[in-house]
Amino acid sequence: MSDTLRILQEIPDLANVPADQLQWLVDHGKIETFEPGGKLFSPGQMSQYMFIMLEGRIRMWFDQNGSSREVGRLEKGDITGVLPYSRLKEVRAHGSVLETSRVLVVDKKVFPEMIRTQYELVEALVHFMNNRIRNFTTLQVQNEKLMALGKLSAGLAHELNNPSSAVVRVAKDLKEHLGYIPERFKRIIAIRLTNEQVDRVNEHVYEKIQRGVQSYSMLERNRREGDMEDWLDDHHINVGPDVIEGLVDYGFDEDSMDFILDQVSETELEPVLSWVGNVLTTEKYVDEIHDASKRINDLVTSIKSYSHMDQDQDRGAIDVREGIRSTKRMLEHKFRKAQASFDEDFEDPLPLIHANPGELNQVWTNIIDNALDALEEHGGGVVTVRAFTDGPCLKVIIMDNGPGIPAEVASRVFDPFFTTKKMGKGTGMGLEVVQRIVQAHRGNIELHSEPGKTEFIIWFPLD
Repeated sequence: MSDTLRILQEIPDLANVPADQLQWLVDHGKIETFEPGGKLFSPGQMSQYMFIMLEGRIRMWFDQNGSSREVGRLEKGDITGVLPYSRLKEVRAHGSVLETSRVLVVDKKVFPEMIRTQYELVEALVHFMNNRIRNFTTLQVQNEKLMALGKLSAGLAHELNNPSSAVVRVAKDLKEHLGYIPERFKRIIAIRLTNEQVDRVNEHVYEKIQRGVQSYSMLERNRREGDMEDWLDDHHINVGPDVIEGLVDYGFDEDSMDFILDQVSETELEPVLSWVGNVLTTEKYVDEIHDASKRINDLVTSIKSYSHMDQDQDRGAIDVREGIRSTKRMLEHKFRKAQASFDEDFEDPLPLIHANPGELNQVWTNIIDNALDALEEHGGGVVTVRAFTDGPCLKVIIMDNGPGIPAEVASRVFDPFFTTKKMGKGTGMGLEVVQRIVQAHRGNIELHSEPGKTEFIIWFPLD
């Protein structure tokens, strides 16, 4: 038995192939030796050969915008290249030789004869090809999901950091503020006001609180604070800057101050204003904590809605608006980074479709994320999502007004491993995954693009 035949029999995928058929493979192939630094194959070459590693090591990698992305290693017993019934037309990866390698090279010209005469050999190679496609696709889909998860995690960390930091900061300020209350309380209980006076002042303060903190330009705020300080100086009132800030925040002006003065004597005005300022400051801190906490809660709700962690993942009747809106909230940081806005136009009521919500969220995420990448490079823009009934289908259009996709690129965007993004920004599987998910839902997806208008149009059956 030749050494080559023995190696072939030790390959698990060929272990059940009769020895005479493996010998046929040896007889119709050619053993070649490749030295370190050489190439077994390169991108752009026609897929002409099947390679079976007899010894050595070869590194497989992709070129991606000037950087290399590792695919794996070929070692003794590994099979690669074109196989019987394979639709592979062109080599996409580099095969760089790391160690002196002996390889059985089989030209696909012999495949027709192999298919006619070597049944068990062909069956084993086809089975190997199916496993290779399934494993490789699963790995790449997982990589795409991990990359998307990494982007979302980074964005969520940023989004959660702002409100959580605000809660910590405001809670500290509130604790410090409450420390001054016992001293101020002494001054408040020393004054003599009737119930009617207290009610009128209290009602006026409550009315201001109901209107909430007012928003001013920097110039307008400085003017209002100056006017407040002048009014207090005219009435010989000495209160802290926090009181002045609180009064201005809630829209107190000269008329408001005159109203309070009409309710109390001038000697009682200073402690009353200190009390009012104390109430307003406390209210402001509580509102800030409430708003920050609500933002955290909204983000957590969006995460649950996006991932459907509290539902099973079987298909059911879903409203695509919920997933699109959750995705938009999850990508809020990218909208701000790209200085882009979001516009929606949904038919109401919108018919439900039978779908897996988690899978559809991958569709919305990949397309909208790509749109934001395009808008970020050109500074601002709008992402518009429309959904409406189109005959027996639900039609969803995701559009951006970015620079558009060149025709030579647009024709390949759904090809696996094709990407124009830099290393770490994409694997080239995002839109391929999108297309596969849409087709698995018996739908269809098309791309129309020109400068200033890129549309992904998706149809889902309504039955």
